[in-house]
Amino acid sequence: MTKWTPSTYNPDDFANRRHIGPSPAEMAEMLTAVGATDLEALISQTVPASIRQEALDWPALSESALLARMRAIAGRNRVMTSLIGQGYFGTVTPPAIQRNILENPAWYTAYTPYQPEIAQGRLEALLNYQTMVSDLTGLPVANASLLDEATAAAEAMTMAERSAKSKAKAFFVDRGLHPQTISVIETRAAPLGIEVVVGAVEELDPARVFGAIFQYPGTHGHLRDFTAEIAALHAAGAVAIVATDLLALCLIKEPAAMGADIAVGSSQRFGVPMGYGGPHAAFMACRDDLKRAMPGRIVGVSIDAKGNKAYRLSLQTREQHIRREKATSNVCTAQALLAVMASFYAVFHGPEGLRAIAQRVHLNAVTLANALRAAGAEVAPEAFFDTITVRVGVGQQGIMAAARHRGINLRRVGRDRVGISVDETTDAGVIARVLDAFGISAPAAQAEAPAIPEALLRESAYLTHPIFHMNRAESEMMRYMRRLSDRDLALDRAMIPLGSCTMKLNAAAEMMPITWPEFGGLHPFAPEDQAAGYHEVFADLSEKLCQITGYDAFSLQPNSGAQGEYAGLLTIAAYHKANGEARDICLIPVSAHGTNPASAQMAGMKVVVVKSAPNGDIDLEDFAEKAAKAGDKLAAVMITYPSTHGVFEDTVREVCEITHRHGGQVYIDGANMNALVGLVRPGDVGGDVSHLNMHKTFAIPHGGGGPGMGPIGVKAHLAPHLPSDPQTGDEGAVSAANWGSASILLISWAYIQMMGGAGLTQATRVAILNANYIASRLQAAYPILFMGNRGRVAHECILDTRPFAEHGVTVDDIAKRLVDNGFHAPTMSWPVAGTLMVEPTESETKAEIDRFITALLAIRAEITDVAEGRISAEDSPLRHAPHTVEDLVADWDRAYSREQGCFPPGAFRVDKYWPPVGRVDNAYGDRNLICTCPPLESYAEAAE
Repeated sequence: MTKWTPSTYNPDDFANRRHIGPSPAEMAEMLTAVGATDLEALISQTVPASIRQEALDWPALSESALLARMRAIAGRNRVMTSLIGQGYFGTVTPPAIQRNILENPAWYTAYTPYQPEIAQGRLEALLNYQTMVSDLTGLPVANASLLDEATAAAEAMTMAERSAKSKAKAFFVDRGLHPQTISVIETRAAPLGIEVVVGAVEELDPARVFGAIFQYPGTHGHLRDFTAEIAALHAAGAVAIVATDLLALCLIKEPAAMGADIAVGSSQRFGVPMGYGGPHAAFMACRDDLKRAMPGRIVGVSIDAKGNKAYRLSLQTREQHIRREKATSNVCTAQALLAVMASFYAVFHGPEGLRAIAQRVHLNAVTLANALRAAGAEVAPEAFFDTITVRVGVGQQGIMAAARHRGINLRRVGRDRVGISVDETTDAGVIARVLDAFGISAPAAQAEAPAIPEALLRESAYLTHPIFHMNRAESEMMRYMRRLSDRDLALDRAMIPLGSCTMKLNAAAEMMPITWPEFGGLHPFAPEDQAAGYHEVFADLSEKLCQITGYDAFSLQPNSGAQGEYAGLLTIAAYHKANGEARDICLIPVSAHGTNPASAQMAGMKVVVVKSAPNGDIDLEDFAEKAAKAGDKLAAVMITYPSTHGVFEDTVREVCEITHRHGGQVYIDGANMNALVGLVRPGDVGGDVSHLNMHKTFAIPHGGGGPGMGPIGVKAHLAPHLPSDPQTGDEGAVSAANWGSASILLISWAYIQMMGGAGLTQATRVAILNANYIASRLQAAYPILFMGNRGRVAHECILDTRPFAEHGVTVDDIAKRLVDNGFHAPTMSWPVAGTLMVEPTESETKAEIDRFITALLAIRAEITDVAEGRISAEDSPLRHAPHTVEDLVADWDRAYSREQGCFPPGAFRVDKYWPPVGRVDNAYGDRNLICTCPPLESYAEAAE
């Protein structure tokens, strides 16, 4: 008898051995707990049979095969020295930052820091970012990043309209702005009825506009002082915005010194690779009195329960998901990870290093300009920082070709000029190759005198806080980054069970290629034939997404989920306009995703809210009535499917049919696509357009609050109305680069390739199993707020904690107590106030889910102690949570033991996570707003 037994185990099966958490044996145990005979039986009880799709069928790649294919694709990209500029520059990512931040899951798997006690590390890094931006622009308040420079400029325009004393309806745009910025501004302005006036600065009529934006330095390099123009705007009650460059501001007069009200720009050149367009962190800074009108997140300084300094997100009621239909901005996605990189770049180099880099860049540009002029070329402008243009007449095409032959991309400017933007990576060899392309062989003499007028040289200090003057030895930097990451709770430590946010595995194999130079080193406006590898990925990704969703075409441009919503509604609006129809009413059920109302407002639509039925479904009677009332004004309905209440509604086809009957289009929000992939195609159930949150369903990491991507899929009739190429400067673009944050699309493509069609479908099925397992195990302790008609939830469930309020126990108490157990809290008080929305995802193992259930059951027992009078809510561990090491070692006078307080049943004992601060005082932080690094003495004052 042979001892040889053939193995059926496949170690290369990425979907079932690496990505999906529960093993087959564990799934069987979970199915028994939920009362289903097998996985297919559970899915049949959960998903209406009438909307099920055929199987996805492409084969899966192993990790090694995927990386080999990625290498081949990367080889199809041609990495050139791109001196195109236009807001994108070559930069050097310090290896210490690449390894310890960009490639470190402690940083890239973290969630948005809404729970400040477990986010102190990234909040400090983002506060450093705000301080850096505030110092360099000279303006007192900065936010913690926006999506890209073009969308930041568009946000500044609408912020100016809200804030200006002038009642004018026009907005002036300096012709010197980058073309992609002009395009996005015009897109944003059109549905809001704002007239955009693009012209030379000399043509500005302050009385005619509510605001104006200037580029400094200009897109073609021009440096000018806008003090007089800004003073004239202020005299007319208008707001002045300056789009600027952080590296240039190390040498040139800051916008605040000119009187600017708002400054915007990109921090890309502070160590973040170009990545063929992104992701990069934009910035915005403003006058103090404008801070409540500023979009995006603001990190502030507060105190915890013991009076110790603690960071938190400030002024959160400005955010769109709270303000709903009154919101004016849907920027729910920042670029936190990239802002953290840029902030560490500033800490790494300090003000001396940044100034030295800026001077080197500038003098290299002057060296190049001098050599060209010495050879008889006509070079403009006279005053510049890093960018010049050379008039070459009919030789434009030949010189650009000659440069490409030497490995260099130049910028085509008009019909007879070329633009050259010098950057941090430019050296004498690059300068020599550029001159050679112009037929100049004489060596260039290194310039020593600047081309910046004396009046425009910066006089004020910047980055004076001690954090920018720490010992910059790599050992100290490495330890600082480690200290900050240790203060946080990210996916590398524990499950993050946030409903609608899908914090699933971000596999290492998916992440690796984004730091390869063949992907990171490409300029977004480089000739398309230099990015053949990227375009192979775009084409295949779009094709796979069409198969997954049932749509006919995709735009990969929107660089966040909220941008995807906005782009989808603009596509619908453009379709109606092309048909000669003036439709502007958008029906939005209360069960829809939180950013939907703001997106509709921005797209120029009037929001009409539709009720929910008691079981969480759309109230079909109310919907039909409001659709009929809208009649030929009905533009769209925005629904989330499964609903934000975590339920597959049986009436989805009927909702779509009613909408189409009245001539409207159906927007199906892709926030909950993790419950659909392989089971239901939104394009088959009646959807006309959907955005997909690639940072949720398709494995792009959240990065502490960004990056994200929100591509939109559309039916064929909408395809002609998808976003336009921003490089053309035409209205219709929604992001600065045509393929958005292109480099992170590689992650989603890798995920789809390694999972294969069957693996993606199995992931969805297990996500639904995990959620139903939690609901089944917890429903006796916590009422499950909404369940489908068959008693099942989708991929998430809502725990109703409102009944505990009568005993003095709040949803906050439960969330903070979960921190003691080593968990990030579920989504709090949304979509229903006083509840917790839980989404375990398919990546979590049964052991981790069981630990979470154990923690919640132990918390429920503590609530029972309060309800039955054994301890008051004020004295209970719930109210004192989270517990810190300081609590553990201090004198203990509490009504419960140290053991119960600090080591509850769900917590690890050896590897326990200790929050660095106690419960943060939110009200104190808003009353005493500090959003730049506070002076060291203030730390001591806060503790007294």
